Amino acid sequence: MTVPERYVASDAGLVNSPHAHVGALVVGGDHPGLAIARSLGRRGIPVFVLEDQLSVAAVSRYVSRVIRVPDLRDERRTVDALLDVGHRFDLQNWVVFPTRDETVAACSRYREELSQFYRITTPDWNTIQWAWNKKNTYDLAKTLGIPCPETFRVQSANELPDLYCRLPLAIKPAVKENFFYATGAKAWRADTISQLHELFDKASQQIPPEEILLQEIIPGGGSQQFSYCAFVVDGRPHSALTARRERQHPREFGRAASYVETVEVPVVEELSMRFLEAINYYGLVEVEFKLDPRDGKYKLLDVNARAWGFHGLGAAAGVDFPYLLFSDQLGKVGEPCHATAGIGWLRVITDVPMVLGEVLCGRLDWRMYLRSLRRVQIESVFSRDDMLPSAAEFLLLPYLVMKKYL
Repeated sequence: MTVPERYVASDAGLVNSPHAHVGALVVGGDHPGLAIARSLGRRGIPVFVLEDQLSVAAVSRYVSRVIRVPDLRDERRTVDALLDVGHRFDLQNWVVFPTRDETVAACSRYREELSQFYRITTPDWNTIQWAWNKKNTYDLAKTLGIPCPETFRVQSANELPDLYCRLPLAIKPAVKENFFYATGAKAWRADTISQLHELFDKASQQIPPEEILLQEIIPGGGSQQFSYCAFVVDGRPHSALTARRERQHPREFGRAASYVETVEVPVVEELSMRFLEAINYYGLVEVEFKLDPRDGKYKLLDVNARAWGFHGLGAAAGVDFPYLLFSDQLGKVGEPCHATAGIGWLRVITDVPMVLGEVLCGRLDWRMYLRSLRRVQIESVFSRDDMLPSAAEFLLLPYLVMKKYL
């Protein structure tokens, strides 16, 4: 594989004459999709949500219509559903926002076909491949001189003894989706030789051995994890923010952030821009790093080529990411902007139980927790002008847990 010299958006994605009827089709209605709907809906832009499960966005006042389909995990079925819905509801030239990795892959691999009907905000596969597969991500990062956690690949359990001296290790997938939906975990921790063999065997039952990565564990929790979040055009950031994951769940291998705050970390910006320029990225992106206290280096963990879980923080901090991308697709993007530091985003439904456990274990001072709440300017789902999604989130919690992890 080679890095593309330049990503060029299709003609369907860059239209200089905006049409009043153009709206957004959000693929996935969980809290990231809800934040997109609110960003655009508050400006009078029609928003449809395409979903394969119950979701909080379904009851938002800013969602014009929710369309349920049986499956959005299979790429071809996702593409067929997008085209069918587009023709049935006359959504030609609407802007498509995928919110999950598997729908990003579908929009990327079938970009040429979808772009005949929609404005597709996802780059083609020559770009997305570098974020989709972590083996590609880490290989490219090393070529670019971007620090990464030391990562090992083995073909079978017979090679594991060579890694005994490296314990503890994280066992994680190169491609997240199949592993995550089968296990509900982002990664597993192996502290002992027996755990290493047991978890490698368990992972091998879910994904091919060549997709299993064994990675050094950087000490510390979410407070050492940073994200560079940006709207990028031709590999260069148009508008951006940097955030620290003060709290996440689970604590070590967080599936999602529960409290995030904007910060200024120039080295994270520089490393992220180096990677994004190399793949000539376009669209919304989150690049995740963890600060290694052993050597003081920020090490690349992941690249999310979509709207990330806490992207709603951008609007509160002065960078409304979905609207920037939507406007660019219609050829009328505004002036670049940069986020204000010290702005907090909270997801109450996951933060409260996590905080209770951390306080009881003595890892979190409750006074520090209360101080963090004073900086919260946006909650992931609750909003005074759109109350129903917050009620729906609590009612749907058992269903969503079973859907994701059982």
